Amino acid sequence: MAVHVPEEMREITQMIREWVNKRVIPLEEEIEEKDEVPERILAEARQMGLFGIRIPEEYGGLGMGVLGQSLIYEELGRTSHGLCTIIGAHTGIGSTGLVELGTPEQKARYLPGMASGELLSCFALTEPQAGSDASQILTTAERRGDRYLLNGQKCFITNAPEAQLFTVFAVTDKGRGPKGISAFLIERGFTGLEVGKPEKKMGLRGSHTAELFFTDCEVPVENRLGAEGEGYVAAMKILTKGRATLAARCIGGMERCLEESVRWAKQRVTMGKPIAEHQMIQALLAEMATDIFASRTMTYQVAEMADEGLNVQKEAAMAKLFVTEAFARVVDKAVQIHGGMGYMKEMAVERLYRDARITRIYEGTSEIQKLVIAGKVLE
Repeated sequence: MAVHVPEEMREITQMIREWVNKRVIPLEEEIEEKDEVPERILAEARQMGLFGIRIPEEYGGLGMGVLGQSLIYEELGRTSHGLCTIIGAHTGIGSTGLVELGTPEQKARYLPGMASGELLSCFALTEPQAGSDASQILTTAERRGDRYLLNGQKCFITNAPEAQLFTVFAVTDKGRGPKGISAFLIERGFTGLEVGKPEKKMGLRGSHTAELFFTDCEVPVENRLGAEGEGYVAAMKILTKGRATLAARCIGGMERCLEESVRWAKQRVTMGKPIAEHQMIQALLAEMATDIFASRTMTYQVAEMADEGLNVQKEAAMAKLFVTEAFARVVDKAVQIHGGMGYMKEMAVERLYRDARITRIYEGTSEIQKLVIAGKVLE
């Protein structure tokens, strides 16, 4: 299936590629060492509209669909996955719920600031005892007149240390299982919300993750997102689109691995010739290129299907499963091609190796994707 990309979209992705090459890639070691994306880079990303990719134009966003979002994510995936994760968590799962389920008043209040990047958002579903099985969350929301009181804990929440708006899921009716889960828009300044310290992670340097604690956190009724009991279904729909676009980020990482490996193979000499002339190295490069082609074909077909309004729960799970596993294969080969240097922190493939590992875990593990796919096959 050939993907049709409008000329305007091609121009945007080319602009982002040039920005990544000239402005971001030279700062990768700095981001790694300081665990922080320079403010000047975030400011440039805001100016280009990267924090409003999926937000409708009427609220100041770019109003792109899943395909456009995926094309941009692929370009961002070629560099620091910390930067890509900050933007991805905000424009993907952090804003999709509000864009698709929010009331006109909620959208008018929050979306303009989110589109400009001044109001950073995040998605808070996971809890210490409820990761893969999100239906088992224990955070509660009890209605008291014109507000809810939330009590509980969330963990592994990307963007939490800096976010100003949290999409939070809590149980409003314990007797209804998943149908008793509701969603809420919680501002950072709400009474009873505490944000934990940033976690120390293997990779994704520059992107920060923390726990959230709710102690009688007061949330106005007008900040409920959708009707009571619709939260779990909403979360699954949000994650479905997130999985499709996460795959695109991985493609960017794989493409960078191949670029770095080809460059290294041409300059590294063993046995009197560049290693690119050794058949074993050629075999690794061929396998990497094939995984990239297959991943790109699958991902963009799913993106087009999603933009057509089709239910892509199975296909998005397939893309997330295949592409993240392919990323693992590609980055492992990239390190192997680089030999001992591939294990050194000064090399891009070393950083990508660590960044790639989380992609098979967050937004649904590979094992969960297999269960989703099998469930749909057996229906």
